[in-house]
Amino acid sequence: MNTANSTKHHYAHHFESAEHEYQTSKFGLWLFLCTEILMFGGLFVGYAIFHHKYPELFKAGSHFLDWRLGSLNTVVLLISSFTMALSIYYAQMNDRAKTLINLYITLICGFIFMGVKFFEYSHKIHEGLLPGHLFHYAGEGANAVANLPLYFSFYFCMTGLHGTHVLAGLFLIAWLIVRTHRGEFGPKYYTPLECVGLFWHLIDLIWIYLFPLLYLVG
Repeated sequence: MNTANSTKHHYAHHFESAEHEYQTSKFGLWLFLCTEILMFGGLFVGYAIFHHKYPELFKAGSHFLDWRLGSLNTVVLLISSFTMALSIYYAQMNDRAKTLINLYITLICGFIFMGVKFFEYSHKIHEGLLPGHLFHYAGEGANAVANLPLYFSFYFCMTGLHGTHVLAGLFLIAWLIVRTHRGEFGPKYYTPLECVGLFWHLIDLIWIYLFPLLYLVG
């Protein structure tokens, strides 16, 4: 059922047209995503350097992670990317109900992801598997490999930075849900949906790299 508001979008005064506003917004978003790639890229370069220098260290560190939880989060994020794309599609089809359903599913998937990370972080903190000088794990394998805290420095830095982006994405999706309820999106205007969707897809893509580098490297 077509229930979304299809009234004409009033673009901002400093744009020549609605199309100009759309193209400018997309261009600005892509520039922002490039800076995000550069930021995470620095971490990936650092990871590559130290992994090349201490391969056994990263192999040992990965044994402290549960690949099943990492796999679960991978599946959850892939589903969320699919539903995010569907929400844009249904907005273009002028179907507010299905747009909302898919946005809510995306939001739920994001909360599931963060819930799993909270469980993982809680376990690591309890065990003392912390970065740098905070590391105080005394269990099995604690002294098997030197510099083990280095691995968890990368783990918490990379997954923590990624997690903050997931939280930002959840806030933006909630904002989209509110605006969709108001009937602000339809075939003539869905720019915020598409821009947030691109941001969310980048978050998912980064996790696709983090999962094997941290969980499967061993």
